Amino acid sequence: MTEARPCILVLNAGSSSLKFALFDVDAGDPGLQARWRGKIDGIGGSSPTWSDISTDQAMPLVLDAERPFRAALDEVRKRIGEYTSTSSLRAVAHRVVHGGSHYFAPTRVTPEVLEELHRLIPLAPLHQPSTLEGIESFFSSHPDVPQIACFDTGFHHGMPLVEQLLPLPYDAWERGLRRYGFHGLSFEYQSIALPRRHGDLARGRTLVAHIGSGASLCAMRDLRSVATTMGFSALDGLMMGTRCGSLDPGVVLSLLETGRFTVPRLGQLLYKESGLLGVSGESSDPRILLASEGHNPRAKIALELYVHRMVREIGALGAVLGGVDLLVFTAGIGEHNAVIRERVCAALGLFGIRLDGAANARHAPVISAADSATVVAIEPTNEEWLAALRANELTRP
Repeated sequence: MTEARPCILVLNAGSSSLKFALFDVDAGDPGLQARWRGKIDGIGGSSPTWSDISTDQAMPLVLDAERPFRAALDEVRKRIGEYTSTSSLRAVAHRVVHGGSHYFAPTRVTPEVLEELHRLIPLAPLHQPSTLEGIESFFSSHPDVPQIACFDTGFHHGMPLVEQLLPLPYDAWERGLRRYGFHGLSFEYQSIALPRRHGDLARGRTLVAHIGSGASLCAMRDLRSVATTMGFSALDGLMMGTRCGSLDPGVVLSLLETGRFTVPRLGQLLYKESGLLGVSGESSDPRILLASEGHNPRAKIALELYVHRMVREIGALGAVLGGVDLLVFTAGIGEHNAVIRERVCAALGLFGIRLDGAANARHAPVISAADSATVVAIEPTNEEWLAALRANELTRP
């Protein structure tokens, strides 16, 4: 049975996945718990799956091989009717990875805005195309429903100038070449959730580690971003599942100069064939590599490099903050992989960190020992709720 309560649909598109959530907004701001939430995985692959909060497992899904992402969107639209009347949609909110140098605040999408976002695809080739396909799809099916773009770069827009500037000739800055930072919806959500759980501690020197298939760190002071590991693109900073993270630009020049790589082929290498997958030769998933590191030397060294790069970047941002009062793990790996958290924290003695092994194993909200100089916490992220909140603010009557 459908319900006619006003609601906001949030779409969070990845390169091969689509997260969706439906939030009620009839009583003001959306509640943290979505009425309906789920994910389509494996879009474009041989075995896509559908899962939502009504089921405990991923179910096989058949998608049109010619336009698999559009087919996934059609599937979401079709199933919305089981939870609400489409006439009750107040807005559709989209997580948009890159807004360039013009778009930071949540913005209602017009044809002109959409055209500008298309020009930014080279800056976010994994996510931007599928996000824009989602916007275009809803323009066609629901032309009267406002669509709100919520930018992953927005939370970092107020970073100090020294964090945004690149050490290139100054006209690069004037042409929009700068450090933008990403995972902003996740970090902005943390800026709301952390003081609710940790009080004034969260307003001090806080470092949030968003560790999923993509990963970045954000140093916060007074709940605002002051530094982050991703920069001009989502390739920068930490080693990730398939992305390289920070890389000497001389390596890129060498690969191009040898003639072995065209620019598109180099993009494929850096975005999809590097990181844990590239070093291990086995998988981008730490769980799989942890299971095989005892007999696969490449899995072992991939995990060592992964942890080392995380420790190194935490140390750098800790120096920027002048110390760390609160270290927070979030996103898929950060929230659920106790072994990775333990290995990272074991190397952070500089900050006086001591974990409570039992709390870490059960993924407790606080996983540091009572005598730890730095509080270490886990806080699940909720990017979809943050997008719904911002869309509601723009469209409420």
